[in-house]
Amino acid sequence: MQIKFSRWLVSLIIVGGLFLGGCTSPEVSSQTSENSSTTTPVSVTQANNPQMNNLPRLEGNATVVMVVNGSPITIEIDGNNAPITGGNFVDLVERGFYNGLTFHRVVKSPEPFVAQGGDPQGTGMGGFVDPETKRPRNVPLEIKLKGQDQPSYGKAVGRQAGYSDPQVLLNHKKGAIAMARSQAPDSASSQFYFALSDIDFLDGDYAVFGYVTEGMDVVEGIKQGDKIESAKVTKGAENLKK
Repeated sequence: MQIKFSRWLVSLIIVGGLFLGGCTSPEVSSQTSENSSTTTPVSVTQANNPQMNNLPRLEGNATVVMVVNGSPITIEIDGNNAPITGGNFVDLVERGFYNGLTFHRVVKSPEPFVAQGGDPQGTGMGGFVDPETKRPRNVPLEIKLKGQDQPSYGKAVGRQAGYSDPQVLLNHKKGAIAMARSQAPDSASSQFYFALSDIDFLDGDYAVFGYVTEGMDVVEGIKQGDKIESAKVTKGAENLKK
């Protein structure tokens, strides 16, 4: 009982932290009530979202090395299964956007949960503003279910949306890297988080786009306020299509 209560408490704490602000959209509210008894998410077709036409795509994998507290963290970005989310992250890395930004939210108690960063304001409310258009860049919620040929966009299919057993391909196992967002599904921008433990109750509600392959001990040592000293694409840069 204590373990279940602790995990429930942690989920409440962190889900609030992953939100970037904003009100619950009618779409999210209706999904929750409509799907509350669903055991397996229905397959959702890819939305015809004009927003996606101008977003970077990662057509294949890429490797990013992030340096925190003087030590490297190697991250494998999965552009095969998360091309838009992965492309957005790799593009921001190549721009040098993350260099010098802090981890503004780190939750390790009562259980290891996430280390969240990527906000240029350092407040948990900011995101990337394209210097060319002067407009914020947002990426749609991108989830690929097992058995799907392509990811689905713009619709949460996890427990927060009322599904009890989301069969996602990229799950929130320890070492996953995923995008933070507001309650609006298509509101992710630059904020990301590392999963400090297996947190599968976020599967289908937040987009995982890669995994730490080396340096998990460095991730586990991140403290609130620690800075990203640098982030560089070391392999697969040619897979980024703008």
